Amino acid sequence: MRRLFPVTDQTPARSQDGADREWSLDELADAYAYPALEADGHWLRANMVSTLDGAAQHEGRSQPISGETDMRIFGTLRALADVVVVGAETVRQEGYRPARAREAFAARREAAGQGPAPAIAVVTASMDLDFSLPLFTSPLAATLVVTGAAAPSDRVAEAKAAGAEVVVAGEGAAVDAARAVRELAARGLRRQLTEGGPRLLGQFVAADVLDELCLTISPTLTAGGAQRIAGGPSVTVPHRLAPACVLEEAGFLFTSYRRI
Repeated sequence: MRRLFPVTDQTPARSQDGADREWSLDELADAYAYPALEADGHWLRANMVSTLDGAAQHEGRSQPISGETDMRIFGTLRALADVVVVGAETVRQEGYRPARAREAFAARREAAGQGPAPAIAVVTASMDLDFSLPLFTSPLAATLVVTGAAAPSDRVAEAKAAGAEVVVAGEGAAVDAARAVRELAARGLRRQLTEGGPRLLGQFVAADVLDELCLTISPTLTAGGAQRIAGGPSVTVPHRLAPACVLEEAGFLFTSYRRI
């Protein structure tokens, strides 16, 4: 792996024999570290992958356009977060499981005052979820279900019975994206990571609460009608971000853009 931006001499890209060198997990964690937060601050970053022609999925899943290093970064970003925020459709399509504790990040998480693994927060209006899945019944940190005040009461009761914490972040059935961020932060989950899907990311963009986008650009083409990384209605004025980091390996670009 090599760093394209910002250019530094702190992390050489190649080993002494000239071969591409795999970065350690510590190096990746340093590159993707959350910024220092104020006492009442929070930070929402998104992690998404896109093909060269703008597809965020292939046949409904992101895995076919991903790669080994992308998955290492995926795991690193999770290991740095207090909570992973994800839409219900993505939970169903990607077969989400609880985040696992990883020994490689144990000391870093302890020093940051974090538990052994991030919590998962599922955003859903309909509560159409299978609460018998391990994501709800056996996580290291209780899974949160973020929904509106008008969510079906029987499904709310079922979620709580399965061990999930229900977070109300909307007056009707729908979830208010900005309120969801605040409600999670109020529970001490201030380092936030969303993994989509596109509709949820679009809601965060529209609400102007996204602080950082970590976007992997996959050196692939798919054509077809796959979704972009963010969906939903467009914003009135495009949101401008500034590049924070660009890494490259095997044709993949691993980029990070932050709020200006």
